[in-house]
Amino acid sequence: MGDFVRVETNEGIGTIRLDRPPMNALNTQVQEELRAAATAVSADPGVRAVIVYGGEKVFAAGADIKEMADMSYVDMAERAADLSSALGALARIPKPVVAAITGYALGGGCELALACDWRVVAEDAKLGQPEIKLGIIPGAGGTQRLARLVGPARAKDLIMSGRMVDAAEALRIGLADRVVPAESVYAEAVALVRPYLTGPAQALRAAKQAVDGGLEMDLASGLAWESQLFAALFATDDRREGMAAFVEKRRPDFTGR
Repeated sequence: MGDFVRVETNEGIGTIRLDRPPMNALNTQVQEELRAAATAVSADPGVRAVIVYGGEKVFAAGADIKEMADMSYVDMAERAADLSSALGALARIPKPVVAAITGYALGGGCELALACDWRVVAEDAKLGQPEIKLGIIPGAGGTQRLARLVGPARAKDLIMSGRMVDAAEALRIGLADRVVPAESVYAEAVALVRPYLTGPAQALRAAKQAVDGGLEMDLASGLAWESQLFAALFATDDRREGMAAFVEKRRPDFTGR
């Protein structure tokens, strides 16, 4: 698909694979290739779940600082929205998405992981938002998604200190969902999403939209949003199949329609 990001599809799982040695730094080209990959897996009906993976050694160690070092305020003002929206495209993939994290997920790499629904983390991995040490703050969703995930106090600690957390702390605070040996990270990510491959795709999409969209609303608006999505599923074949299977005491055969 691109020079540094490709999509590999196997048995319903689309793997968005970063490959920009040595550290998968997220320069402008990688950001736009991630956007293109997110668009591709979103549109492919053969992809039922997605894994974001940086390889056996490193997930992504951050943005390309050399690329940003000489940028002015005007330069970044023109680029910042595109940077954020590139990772936002991954967050909006209407399918289950898991980050398979080895090595480092720092700065933009951590923000990339935050854009996923879950994070499977290697036992020896390190995660963090060290941008403060460069005199800046996270600019691709880190201040917003991290606070929603681990709470504002913990997010401020990580962002304002710039410190890295190990896998055990990441699991304790909710930044990681599963911690496994490094050699098992990708296999564990596959195991996490495998149950969704034969699930009701429209309902899974609605569930993700309900949770993610509701986080941006007050409770009354979120409940109204949920009701709208809930009612819409009564137009799907999978809703009919799921309820028929329940009444007939058999396993449902969902088609994703």
